[in-house]
Amino acid sequence: MSASSEVTPLIPPMRWLLYVAAFLVFLAGLVLFVFTLQTDEFFAWTVNPPMTAVFLGAAYWSAAGLEVTGARSASWESARLAVWPVFVFTTLTLGVTLLHLDRFHLSPDAAPTAQIATWAWLAIYAMVPVAMVVISWRQVRSRRPVPKSITAGRPVLPPALRVLLVGIAGVLLLYGVALLAVPIPAATWWPWPLSELTARAIGAWLIGLGWAAAQGQKSGDLRTVRPVALTSVAFVILQAVALLRYGGALTWASAQATGFVTVLLAIGVAGGWALALSRSPAAGAGIT
Repeated sequence: MSASSEVTPLIPPMRWLLYVAAFLVFLAGLVLFVFTLQTDEFFAWTVNPPMTAVFLGAAYWSAAGLEVTGARSASWESARLAVWPVFVFTTLTLGVTLLHLDRFHLSPDAAPTAQIATWAWLAIYAMVPVAMVVISWRQVRSRRPVPKSITAGRPVLPPALRVLLVGIAGVLLLYGVALLAVPIPAATWWPWPLSELTARAIGAWLIGLGWAAAQGQKSGDLRTVRPVALTSVAFVILQAVALLRYGGALTWASAQATGFVTVLLAIGVAGGWALALSRSPAAGAGIT
C-alpha cells in the first residue's frame, strides 16, 4: 500500500452500533432457525415453507458473526467490510418491507407477540440505515494518515482467490437484483418455492452477501478480509444444517438444486481459503 494509506481506529459509536446490530440479527435468526414453524407467532411475517425460514435464519446468524467480528476490529479498514454490506442489506430490506407491508403482522387479529415483532422490525429497519450513515460519516472524518512503514508489506489475497470472489459476487449480485426486480420469474431458478415477499427478502440477502464478497476481494488485504471470511464459513455451515433439516423441499436432481449447492460450496471454499490465509503468520504480523 502507498504512503498515503490511512489506518483509522474504530470509533466507539461505530463499535457499539455493530454490537447492537449483531444482537438484533441474532434474535431474528433465533426465531427463524429455531422456532421455524412458529413464525406466525414470533416473527414479523409468516414465513413458508420452513426451508425459507431456516435459510433466512442462517443468513441472519452468519451476519451476526460478521458484525461482531467487525465490532472487535481495531481499525475502520477492517470493520467497514461489516458495515457496508449490512447497510446495503438493511436499506433494501426496508424497501421490501414497505412494498409488502400487507403481508406483515400488523392486523389486530395477529398474535400479540407477532405484532410486537413487526413493530420492532419496522423500527429497526427504519433506524439502522440512518444510524450507519451518520456514524460512518463521523468515522470517516476521524481518519488520520500513518507512516508508510506501518502500512507497507501487507499481504494481499492470491489472484485465484480474488477471481473466485469476483465470480461469487457476480452471481449473487445479479441473481439478487433479479429476485428484487422480477421476483416471480426469477424465483423459478430457486430450488424451492418462493412468494414475492420471500423472493425479495432472499434477494436483499444475496445482494448484501455479494457486496461483501466484492468488497472483500477489492481490499486485497488478508487482515481486513477476515470478517467476511468468517461469515462465509458460518453461512455455509448453517445452510448445511438447514438442508439437513428441511432439504426435502428441494428437488435434488434439478439444475436449481445443483446450482444452489455449487454456489454454497464456492462460498465455503473462498471463505475457508481467506480465513486460513488471514490467520497465517505473515498476515498476523502486522494486524492493526
